[in-house]
Amino acid sequence: MPNGEPLLELKNLHLGFRIKDDFYDAVDDVSFTLNENEILAIVGESGSGKSTLATAIMGLHHPRNSKVSGHILFDNQDLTKLSENLYNKIRGNKIGMIFQDPLSALNPLMRISDQIGESLSYHRKELSKEQRYDRALELLEQVGIPNPKRVARQYPHELSGGMRQRVIIAIAVAAKPSVIIADEPTTALDVTIQAQILDLLRELQKETGAAIILITHDLGVVAETADKVGVMYAGQFVEYAPVNELFENPKHPYTRSLLDSIPQEDAHDEELHVIQGVVPSLKNLPRKGCRFAARIPWIDASEHEEDPVLHEIEPGHFVRCTCYQNFHFEGRQEEEGNE
Repeated sequence: MPNGEPLLELKNLHLGFRIKDDFYDAVDDVSFTLNENEILAIVGESGSGKSTLATAIMGLHHPRNSKVSGHILFDNQDLTKLSENLYNKIRGNKIGMIFQDPLSALNPLMRISDQIGESLSYHRKELSKEQRYDRALELLEQVGIPNPKRVARQYPHELSGGMRQRVIIAIAVAAKPSVIIADEPTTALDVTIQAQILDLLRELQKETGAAIILITHDLGVVAETADKVGVMYAGQFVEYAPVNELFENPKHPYTRSLLDSIPQEDAHDEELHVIQGVVPSLKNLPRKGCRFAARIPWIDASEHEEDPVLHEIEPGHFVRCTCYQNFHFEGRQEEEGNE
């Protein structure tokens, strides 16, 4: 595992959204440290708060409709205390973001070279227009786009999904950021292109030494790519561990349920595990007790903490709530006990 210097540190981060007259936390007390050359994967179902955490780090929420508390420490600064003007000097420059939907993230009326050049003109003012164009071609080549001069002249609708995603990555790394946030960078792509995009991210990381936050719901991607994993449910980390430890020794019922939902090559006759229920809506999130309790109703209420906290059960391995200690899958208690 990489042992670089800490680049980004979150301490008890909360992000609440206004619903009528109240604020409801969509990110609730999240803490982690991201080091140089490290990939942290954040996994969970849709609605668990993964993308909201990413946009909170980027400072992309309107202060009138959201409320932030806690700390985002980066480059000797607490980003939660910065003005919008100062945040703009970091956003896209020292922290880059690869957005989930490249078609909506790109301007349909601008040529690709101009979209890359726009980022450079803001963060690299010393570059001339010709130098920005040359850098755009260099970036297109770096992200594996064939015939970069032709692509530079094109518009987003003229490119395939995989090509658009590569352009988004080129824009994200244009200013050589030290942290890259990749929000579901392979979701809409076929398997072959997914693998190419992940290989590209790893290559860029090796070249630049950047740290990556990889947001995904694909545990296969996590196993191949990440150094550490944060499993997110209902706005909180319910488990946080080095990647090998998480896959070899998963503890939280949610983590175990996600892993049990992955199709196995040798399990032809077994039905896929389905997690009961859904992630509760922001307004209906239980703010007391274990947030996952309603989805494992066969586990007695006495097994859950009233105010669940993260417990360090091994060095660097944290689990929220005591319910993991006696968790079993419904109908499998006897079978698991005899293993």
